[in-house]
Amino acid sequence: MSKNLRYGFIGCGMMGQEHIRNLSMIAGAKVNVIYEPNEKMRSESSRLVPQARFVETEEEVIRAEDVDALVITSPNYLHTRQLERISEIRPMPVLVEKPICTSLEQIRTLQKLDKDYPAPIWVAMEYRYMPPIARLIEEVHSGKTLGKITSLSIREHRYPFLKKVDNWNRFNEKTGGTLVEKCCHFFDLMCFILQSKPKRIYCSGAQDVNHIDETYNGRVPDILDNAFVIVDFVSEQRAMLELNMFADGSWFQESIVVVGSQAKVECQIPGPTRFWPKNSLGEPPVPILTLSPRNPKGPKTLEIPVDPKLLEAGDHNGSTFYQHERFARVLRGEQIVEVTLQDGINAVLMGLAAQRSIETGEAIDLSDGEYRIY
Repeated sequence: MSKNLRYGFIGCGMMGQEHIRNLSMIAGAKVNVIYEPNEKMRSESSRLVPQARFVETEEEVIRAEDVDALVITSPNYLHTRQLERISEIRPMPVLVEKPICTSLEQIRTLQKLDKDYPAPIWVAMEYRYMPPIARLIEEVHSGKTLGKITSLSIREHRYPFLKKVDNWNRFNEKTGGTLVEKCCHFFDLMCFILQSKPKRIYCSGAQDVNHIDETYNGRVPDILDNAFVIVDFVSEQRAMLELNMFADGSWFQESIVVVGSQAKVECQIPGPTRFWPKNSLGEPPVPILTLSPRNPKGPKTLEIPVDPKLLEAGDHNGSTFYQHERFARVLRGEQIVEVTLQDGINAVLMGLAAQRSIETGEAIDLSDGEYRIY
């Protein structure tokens, strides 16, 4: 591929516009063609990339001669069908937003597609690339300080789901459920940090506060707003997720802790600057990484600031930019895909299993790559 990178977008709502703002900072990147059926989202996208042309069908983007790579930022339930169409019409490099799909049936479809797809597919798992999380991952994978890794815990205390076009994110049937839509990031982190596969999942969760007073065409949203998830891994390590989506008044949105036989490492991450509380100087809190050895005792804490330009470009602590930097290197043949289609599938499978565990009250066995009541 030439030095210039020519992108097409399928879907360009809130997250698509974040991708566009970050691509504008990638040398040689240009957004040429966009398919976005919603008039308001088209107008907002047009202000960001006035040189781009808008088309009326997905197929026009796929066939466009001035597009070398695609970014899919459409609603969750459309991703699988759109990847199938790209595969049929003109397979090319794709960066597709999480979750990669929303059902077991779609997982099976994508597993078949993955075997024969001739171009790179990168699943957008932004959390891997947040600077404090990337620093935590570096510490864990270095093997220098923590000793034998035994457990990983992730806590997210955040704001409720935002409004999306046609309210598609209010219902399990289109999102895959909260533990797919929101938490596939965290299941991906568990697998990546521990370098292992899940064996068993148990989950307790509910919809206690959010969206229960909303109705859409006579239907009340059915998405969860809090949950606890326990995951046993093949490696005999354990992980836990605590999610609460009506706890948005604290300094930090996420906390990730990895404990080993010799030390623990923890990072704390503030939420999006446009939503989160400010300190006494009117500034957002800075991400923190803390390393706590058992001997000699005494934690060491580092602040990990994020470039203000990257904070302005999106809600993910600069990670969308770092992800696109790497995807651009893939397009130029300088590196391989870091978050594969199979990684995306695994994260969705874990989310679906957690949702299933709530329904059945049973642990779900994932040892065969599907799921069943344990």
